[in-house]
Amino acid sequence: MTPDKAPILMSAPVAPLLDRLFAEADVATSPAVSNLAPEELQRLVGSRADYVQFYGLAKDLWLPVSRETGRLLYMLARAMRAQHIVEFGTSFGISTIHLAAALRDNGGGRLITTEFEPSKIVRARQHVEEAGLADLVEIREGDALTTLATNLPETIDLVLLDGAKPLYPDILTLLESRLRPGAMIVADNADYSPDYLSRVRSPGAGYLSLPFDGDVELSVKLG
Repeated sequence: MTPDKAPILMSAPVAPLLDRLFAEADVATSPAVSNLAPEELQRLVGSRADYVQFYGLAKDLWLPVSRETGRLLYMLARAMRAQHIVEFGTSFGISTIHLAAALRDNGGGRLITTEFEPSKIVRARQHVEEAGLADLVEIREGDALTTLATNLPETIDLVLLDGAKPLYPDILTLLESRLRPGAMIVADNADYSPDYLSRVRSPGAGYLSLPFDGDVELSVKLG
């Protein structure tokens, strides 16, 4: 990216596409989820045994990162000149586009993202292609405990955790040996994963971690 060229994130086709997608996300509904009692919703989101049931019910919900978190992802990836990024939870591709836009502005790279809801994968691929970023993105279909267990980059610069919350510790375990010193992990809705928070905030665990914007946990891999 030359100094006088606007960042991909702030240019067409990415900027107007993201505006449209966020607007669609704002009005999306799921009767199957909205009809759940609050305590049942809380239980399903945080349950390791029932997360598949919840995300099946929520297949029509976008569940995106916020605009602020999306901008944070782009800024982090740009600042650290990330080349290898892993995302847990593609959904409809809003966060994927933010991350891939940063890779484009960094001069290239690879984003591996994973999603187990087939209908969301179809839409996410369409959105990434519309953004002109498909050559940077590999979308893997299936349970992340399988899709992220093999064929990863030797080193990972940045991780976004935004899938099933009870699996955050497991996904971190899968990726941990490949995190380079200084790698960043952004965990959305981290309050639903107390085991994950306990781990990254624990002294001696090898991370420096703090909350961002309420329910986002931002962690850096030390050493």
